[in-house]
Amino acid sequence: MSNEQAIALAFPLEGSNFDIAGEASSKIKRVLQQIGIPADVIRRIAISSYEAEMNVIIHARQGSIRVWIYSDRTEVVVEDEGPGIADIKQAMVEGFSTAPDHIRELGFGAGMGLPNMAKCADEFAIQSEVGSGTKITMVIRH
Repeated sequence: MSNEQAIALAFPLEGSNFDIAGEASSKIKRVLQQIGIPADVIRRIAISSYEAEMNVIIHARQGSIRVWIYSDRTEVVVEDEGPGIADIKQAMVEGFSTAPDHIRELGFGAGMGLPNMAKCADEFAIQSEVGSGTKITMVIRH
């Protein structure tokens, strides 16, 4: 991260806790609105952070979402302790999902999370180790 001044936010995420699903991304959106970030930028950050948050809740034991809001960009880092992604290229294909049936029955797991994150971010990086977890880094410019 840069040495310039930033607003920093951090939220712990608990796997399988659908009762609080979406709370972190909603709080991020509210902060962005309060400081006057343009609506189109907020939309991209809200979508990417929500998709990342839901992936942690769906697939991982636990994780976190950390956000740094700078004057010209927002950086979002999501890390989880989960199964990891065996084939990142395949996971990036729209519609591909490893979500179990009970998650799909809740209306999640359509296989759009990672592709939506990549579309909304100006910079997108994913690191994953099977059996250990995944780290996603996104930068959205204002």
